[in-house]
Amino acid sequence: MTSHSAATSGSDRVIIFDTTLRDGEQCPGASMTFEEKLQVAELLDAMGVDVIEAGFPIASDGDFESVREIARRSKNSVICGLSRTALGDIDRCGEAIKPAARGRIHTFISTSPLHMSAKLNMTPDEVLEASIAAVTRARQWTDDVEWSSEDGTRTEIDYLCRCVEAVIKAGATTVNIPDTVGYTTPEEYRALFETVRARVPNSDKAIFSVHCHNDLGMAVANSLAGVKGGARQIECTINGIGERAGNAALEEIVMAIRTRADVLPYQTNIETTMLTRASRLVSSVTSFPVQFNKAIVGRNAFAHESGIHQHGVLKNPATYEIMTPESVGLSKNALVLGKHSGRHAFRDRLKSMGYTLGDNAIEDAFRRMKELADRKKHIYDEDIEAIVDESMQNAHDRIRVASLAVIAGTQGPQKATLELEIDGQTVKTEATGNGPVDAIFNAIKELAPHEAILELYQVHAVTEGTDAQAEVSVRLTAGDNAPVTGRGADPDTLVASARAYVSALNKLQAQAARGARRHAQHDGV
Repeated sequence: MTSHSAATSGSDRVIIFDTTLRDGEQCPGASMTFEEKLQVAELLDAMGVDVIEAGFPIASDGDFESVREIARRSKNSVICGLSRTALGDIDRCGEAIKPAARGRIHTFISTSPLHMSAKLNMTPDEVLEASIAAVTRARQWTDDVEWSSEDGTRTEIDYLCRCVEAVIKAGATTVNIPDTVGYTTPEEYRALFETVRARVPNSDKAIFSVHCHNDLGMAVANSLAGVKGGARQIECTINGIGERAGNAALEEIVMAIRTRADVLPYQTNIETTMLTRASRLVSSVTSFPVQFNKAIVGRNAFAHESGIHQHGVLKNPATYEIMTPESVGLSKNALVLGKHSGRHAFRDRLKSMGYTLGDNAIEDAFRRMKELADRKKHIYDEDIEAIVDESMQNAHDRIRVASLAVIAGTQGPQKATLELEIDGQTVKTEATGNGPVDAIFNAIKELAPHEAILELYQVHAVTEGTDAQAEVSVRLTAGDNAPVTGRGADPDTLVASARAYVSALNKLQAQAARGARRHAQHDGV
């Protein structure tokens, strides 16, 4: 394997390191299936992401398997696995990235006084020794090794410089100084990189990296400030998903560099016209809606309601638009299909929207589009996306909604009559509840008994109008399992609710089944 850093050390070239599949997936409820991770990785690879952090191989067999398969399939990107400084972690990570044409091991350890004492119970000398040993071991697997000082922005500067010098000497080709808790400010972060690079004598032997969390809303600003301080790699996620308030958003980073080249004279390898598709794919597979006013990819990012704004945009879009919708992959042709549209037009529209589906998946989506067109006058891009994303999300489900009838109104109790297909067998029941949604969820629980707890129920309209599809998100958790989120779309909000709940339940059962298989393997069964 060749080192990625040596090939990309130009002064204006910024490496985009995407950690959606690792740090992003740590966001509560944002876990992805094996197939979904492969789908996201394929798109990241195609859109020009330099480094894909595919997972944390030691965390589980599932993480190991997904990292290894992404490594096997990648065509362009460096595939990276995360590890602690424990040598067993390093070796597990090395095995996972082994199939990649270009692989990286990313090892990390806390360096702040608070973390070393309260979290690690290690002395500074012990942390330094562990760092050197981890980098040395990682170099036995690949010559592309990244070392991170967790909680770097709260680390004493003398100690940080000592660690950085030592790990570069041991063979680290990338040094990441993360703002793990989202504490720093742009001025501080820029100065930190300038200081470390100036004081560490071998700093020119490695690329420096930024990794910022958004707890104070400054992740993107801090990341760009770090680049001004000499960093040449930015670690980020699609839609800014991640733990707590999330990470720096890839789409915001990339478009800031592209739009403000006058003050950010850098370049990335990202094909920006794929940003909207990437955003919608990640939103779909994680079932995390993108806020309407989200920069770059939010529904309102290029919407203008003020009369003064509309007048200016009609005369010259540059009056209120600092970038074009087309530059991030949005089409001006929002109204695309109707009930008389054929398969060829539908297939072409899917292709222009960035979807690559097999014949069976296209046929299923086409059938659902026709059904929707019988109930809704106009079909928009957003409608197609909701249909296709739900179909992809639920392609391997054991449980499906077959039919639903609900009696609701001011006179309770409300009643739901529900048919489910479970492993190909149709089952039916009636249930009551405190409202129609409660009745539906009670009916599902009768037909598919479970102990899951409902953590989130959220509804929004996919498009405008009273006949718009409703898109419902449902988050479930059971025992010690990670929360899962399912989504459903339908012009009938109650049908969408049933589909969303069943989608989440399928994910929860799949998660439990994977856990049972791993337990059996570990027990030698």
